[in-house]
Amino acid sequence: MFAKGQTVIQYMEQLAPKHLAYPDDKDRIGLQLGNLQKEIQAVLVALDVNDEVVDEAIRVGANLIIAHHAIIFRALKQLNTDSPMGKLYEKLIKNDIAVYIAHTNLDITEGGMNDWMAEALGIHHTVPIEETQREQLFKLVVFVPKTHAEQVREAVLGAGAGAIGNYSHCSFHVEGTGTFLPLEGTNPFLGSVGKLEKAEEIRIETIVPQGSRNRVIQSMLKAHPYEEVAYDIYPLDLKGHAFGLGRVGKLEQEQTLAAFAEIVKEKLDVPHVRVVGDPERIIKKAAVIGGSGSRYYPAARFRGADVLVTGDVDYHTAQDALHAGITLIDPGHNAEKIMKVKVAEWMSAILEKNRYETKVIPSSVNTEPFRFM
Repeated sequence: MFAKGQTVIQYMEQLAPKHLAYPDDKDRIGLQLGNLQKEIQAVLVALDVNDEVVDEAIRVGANLIIAHHAIIFRALKQLNTDSPMGKLYEKLIKNDIAVYIAHTNLDITEGGMNDWMAEALGIHHTVPIEETQREQLFKLVVFVPKTHAEQVREAVLGAGAGAIGNYSHCSFHVEGTGTFLPLEGTNPFLGSVGKLEKAEEIRIETIVPQGSRNRVIQSMLKAHPYEEVAYDIYPLDLKGHAFGLGRVGKLEQEQTLAAFAEIVKEKLDVPHVRVVGDPERIIKKAAVIGGSGSRYYPAARFRGADVLVTGDVDYHTAQDALHAGITLIDPGHNAEKIMKVKVAEWMSAILEKNRYETKVIPSSVNTEPFRFM
């Protein structure tokens, strides 16, 4: 059985929730072309979507591309199929290939782009370079018959509720009496139609983070025996886990900037890097941010980083960083290609776990626009 398009994207948004995207209306995420009302035979995971990538999708039988960089960035005023981009859109539409984008939400999420890059470079005990938001927390209150209280509690906690700081599975319950009168057309779990019922019930309360809210509610409803479930969910003033751009942390062993630059080349699979700073400077703490992140060097320096690894560093920013006392390593924007294999592995595992036959394939196309002479 192949997974429906909506199912594949629901899984993708577990990895990279859309609400984590950088609070900037210029970021283009989500479904950009095509539709998800179909079975997905194969997913192609790509950094960019160009003609070679679309040809690859056709060749491997993929009818969904999940990419990091948007194919529609500016609002379209017309769609001319004799223009280069118009021809690309036409090819995708004629071959019924949908395109879904996960950009800054994939950068920011835990276990996403910047964590993959930090892990590859041996950067440990990381925190975001710059906090962008704290997760909204909700209080879930549900009333359950005593016979099913443990079943429902395990369901909501297992779905991601109940985390407070470094503690998990936190909840509270109190016993009481619930009343209800089943009307005509109902099929009550307890009591009879037309007769007021009193039931021994447990009030269960727990904390639910925004990213797990829908999953927790669905799990609670599935585990609950009542035909109509009495529950409340309301926002809290408390804020939860911090999310942000980039990662900064310690290296396992201090080393020179030159030695660390070689690690960057090897682990991010790039032929060259540009380095700003003394090659013999000792690096103990490093920061990384995928894409174009050089403007975050002051934040990285504030968090104690000796070096920032990021792409697209311009001349004047390099001069300013050097003056500020922080070194830079620029592996290029294309270093984000690490996401192709990582997303494919993650998606393959969850589809296989749920017994879907949909294949997930990392693109083999190198979309690096630069050539090094």
